[in-house]
Amino acid sequence: MRIILGIICVIFGGIGWIGQLISGINYPLAQRLGLQEKDEGTDPIYRRAEKNAARWDSFVLWTLLVAGILMLMNNSWWPLVSLIAGGIYLDGAGREFAKCISLRKGGIKIGTPKDLRIAAFFFLLMAVISIWVMIYAIWILVGYKI
Repeated sequence: MRIILGIICVIFGGIGWIGQLISGINYPLAQRLGLQEKDEGTDPIYRRAEKNAARWDSFVLWTLLVAGILMLMNNSWWPLVSLIAGGIYLDGAGREFAKCISLRKGGIKIGTPKDLRIAAFFFLLMAVISIWVMIYAIWILVGYKI
């Protein structure tokens, strides 16, 4: 299971981190690549919040990528790094979901219905992966082997 989860963490963590890095450095490029919503479907305050969130995410989302690499290497640090990464990703997923609901209910344009479905799916996937990573890390730390 460690290998499968490590591969998932490398792929998902790498894509997420690189996407947010691009968004934080060059938001218009991220929009052209489909990583961020287009201007016409969003409020300027939302775009500003997303750009600043992407900058922060660039600083912290690398942790899942590193956790995955450490899992694949079977490095003794992988469970601890996985707990940290899982906590960051679970917080991010929940916070972003709550932010989207709040902004939408407040009348702020945050994207098309398709954009919102994609975001909701991504946040759910983030939450599932982060919970899986944390449960597995705790499982290993308390001495069980799968």
